[in-house]
Amino acid sequence: MRPLAGKVALVTGASRGIGKGIALALADEGAIIYLTGRTAAVGDSILPGSLAETADEVDRRGGTGIAVQVDHGDDEQVAKLFARISNEQQRLDILVNNAFAVPDGLDKLHPYWEQSLSDWRMVDVGVRSSYVAAWHAAKIMVPQKSGLIVAISGYTGVSYTFNVVFGMCKSAVDRMARDMAIELEAHNVASLSLWQGFTFTELARAAIASRAELQHSTVTNPAVGSSPEFPGRVIAALADDPQMIRHSGGTFITAELAQKYGITDIDGSVVPSLRAERGAPIWQPIAARGVAE
Repeated sequence: MRPLAGKVALVTGASRGIGKGIALALADEGAIIYLTGRTAAVGDSILPGSLAETADEVDRRGGTGIAVQVDHGDDEQVAKLFARISNEQQRLDILVNNAFAVPDGLDKLHPYWEQSLSDWRMVDVGVRSSYVAAWHAAKIMVPQKSGLIVAISGYTGVSYTFNVVFGMCKSAVDRMARDMAIELEAHNVASLSLWQGFTFTELARAAIASRAELQHSTVTNPAVGSSPEFPGRVIAALADDPQMIRHSGGTFITAELAQKYGITDIDGSVVPSLRAERGAPIWQPIAARGVAE
C-alpha cells in the first residue's frame, strides 16, 4: 500500500507550477487530492496548464484527482469547497496553501512607486486566502485530532526578492504558520512553512529563456533550481512521518528537510540549501523553542 493511500489532501493553485508539481508528488504516494485554481480546462487561460490536465495526470500517477474551479479571493467559493470536501470525504489530512496572485512583470525589478497598486492583490490571494483556507481546514482537522497545514513560502521571507509586496507576503505567511501552530498544538495538527528556492515552473522557464541575465542571479539561477515536484516529495514525507508534529511552527528550507528525509529531486539530484547566500528562517518549531518568544 502506498504511504498516503486513503489520505485526503487539498492543494490550492494547482492548475500549473508548484501547485501542480506538489499534487503529482502526492499522487505518487496514493493520496486523494482536491485541486483548485481558476483555469478549469485547456484554453481557459493564455498560460499553459489547467485543473483538468492536472487531475488526469494525478489519476495516471496513482492518486485520485478531483478538480474544483475556485477563485481563492472569493470567500463563498472557498467555503463551498471545504463543505464539499467534508461531505464527500469526512476528513482532510493535508492542506497546501500555494495559491498566489503573481502579477505580470514581477521579475522586472522596478521600485515599488513605479509599480501598480494592483500588486496588493498578492495580499488578498497569497496571505488572506491562506488564512481563510487554514481557518476552514482547522474546523475539519481539529475534531479529527490530526492534520498538516503547509504554507509555500521562500527565502524572500528574509531576503529581498522581486518587490516590496512580494516579500511582505512571504514573511506574513511564515509568521501566520507559526502562530497557527501554537493554537493547533493541543489538537495534534501541524502547521509549518516551506521555503522554496528557484523552481522550474512553466513561467520560470519562459522567463529565463527570454532574459539571459536571470541565469546569473542567485534568486533565479537554474543551477540551484528544483522541479515543481520537489516540495511535494518533502510534503509527502512529512505527512507520512509519525512524528510530524515535532516540526509544527517551524519555517523550513525545503532542500534541508529533503536531505533530512533522504529525498532527491525527480532526476536524482540533491537540491542545495541557499541558507548561506539568502538567509536563514526565523521561526523554529514550537517544540524546540516553546511558545514564549
